[in-house]
Amino acid sequence: MAKPTRYTPEMERDYLEKGYWIKTTFAEIWDRNARQFPDREAVVDSRNRLTWAQAKQWIDRLALGFLDMGFKRDELIVLQLPNSVELTLLRVACEKAGLLSLPIMRTFREKEVEYVLKYTQAKGIVTPVAFRDFDYVKMLDDIKGGLPDLRHIFTVGDTAPAGTTSIWQMVETPVEKEYPAGYLNRTGMPFNEFSLVFLTSGSTGFPKFVENPVCSITCREKWIVDHLKFTQDDIFAIVSPTAGGANGRSYCSAPMVGAKIVNMEKWDAEDALKLIEREQVTIFPTVPAMLTMMLRVPNFSRYDLSSLKLIFSMGSVLPYNIGLEVEQKMGGKLIQNYSSIDCSVACMGGPDDPQDKRILTAGRPYAWAEVKLLDDNDREAPLGSVGEVLLRGPAGASGYFRDPEATWKAWSKDGWFRMGDLAKLDEEGYLTIVGRKKDMIIRGGQNIYPVEIENILVTHPKVLSIALVGMPDTVLGEKACAYIVPKEGQTFTFEEMVAFLKEKGIAGFKLPERLEVIDRMPMVAEGQKIDKKTLMADIAAKLTA
Repeated sequence: MAKPTRYTPEMERDYLEKGYWIKTTFAEIWDRNARQFPDREAVVDSRNRLTWAQAKQWIDRLALGFLDMGFKRDELIVLQLPNSVELTLLRVACEKAGLLSLPIMRTFREKEVEYVLKYTQAKGIVTPVAFRDFDYVKMLDDIKGGLPDLRHIFTVGDTAPAGTTSIWQMVETPVEKEYPAGYLNRTGMPFNEFSLVFLTSGSTGFPKFVENPVCSITCREKWIVDHLKFTQDDIFAIVSPTAGGANGRSYCSAPMVGAKIVNMEKWDAEDALKLIEREQVTIFPTVPAMLTMMLRVPNFSRYDLSSLKLIFSMGSVLPYNIGLEVEQKMGGKLIQNYSSIDCSVACMGGPDDPQDKRILTAGRPYAWAEVKLLDDNDREAPLGSVGEVLLRGPAGASGYFRDPEATWKAWSKDGWFRMGDLAKLDEEGYLTIVGRKKDMIIRGGQNIYPVEIENILVTHPKVLSIALVGMPDTVLGEKACAYIVPKEGQTFTFEEMVAFLKEKGIAGFKLPERLEVIDRMPMVAEGQKIDKKTLMADIAAKLTA
């Protein structure tokens, strides 16, 4: 079942011969670190600080514990946990036991969780007993009657309610005494299969389940480690939700160089600043919305952020002025990263790139990644013009779990994946994202790219956040509507918006023809992206009314 859907023996031979794929697994990397520097700190959260040797013991006891309970090869365990030591190590433990792991959003509730468990035929799920005033065990009790495959509910917390198994008790039980030395060397997932499954994010409908083979992840990360010159002395933070996919550097790059991982369980902008100062974080992956919130903390200047070397922004386009402010106030160099959960082949900036290239573009393709842009007729777009992004390479996901039909619809037979983004490539190979293809507004045959307008309006001194969406029009087909959240205590008018955009030299057809002022933006992926589908539905309903 864990055989990658679209990988072939020919691909494997080719990528191994070229040195793109290696035969090392993450379980082996964690074992190596435990041997080489057992007493160095490996992973931290608000309750635990584990060395590499202690982390290995946790991993081994969890892996053996699952096997002891009867889990079979390629069975799947869902992980619905906040960022934590447990979530970090459970992913490795599942790989070591030959099981699949699937992190899902902590904010999923009955409908979404039931769908995930039923679709994947999951045999287990790990949750908190309760978190942020929500009772996860009760939720599972309410839905488990319709889930015949679900055999085990594991909990993280001081107590284990009836019918659940405590993860903490598992890591305190020396189950390794019941097994011969090296037993787990025979059970682990091999390099050319997948142990990790990820969910695509979205605001409507149900997500797809994405296969992440071990070899594709190590291929990507070993290039990034060299490209960004990570070392054992770096300290990586995890602050955004892991299920959203923004923490690849911390989960994957950090162990490859033996660097420490620091987890933040509950997102809070000021607490993130405290974490950087307290733990001396050097590598900080996050998303634009979180960076903006951190910059707006009233006591921002009191925190010492001098340890920061690199700040990663991913998941959506970061406004240019926010990028400049990040570097000015936070000190580290901003690195843009472009990829998706569906296709992790990507582009990335580098610390030696000029500042404008680092902030305005998504960087250049990884050394072995191929990028092409296609126009509306599926012909290659000329250099400097806008086209839809297609990616191909040895770090791409291997398909959609249990869905070969969707896999071959998304990937061409020769490996190209349509990202659904519109972008431009310049002469030096830098990729600039101009927006999602589905978000592009076509006003009377003329294209409006929302990111262009959003990046200007967000620089207005009264504007906190902005989203530009299309609204239906019987004459022109579509017009542009701006949804704006003003800064606290400010008002913002349609006339001010238009005057500001005209002052910036925006063409008349690109000017929004309606303004909606709201208190807060609807978000998806636990606050990582603005939910434009909801805004489009809102304006369509208002026009209908």
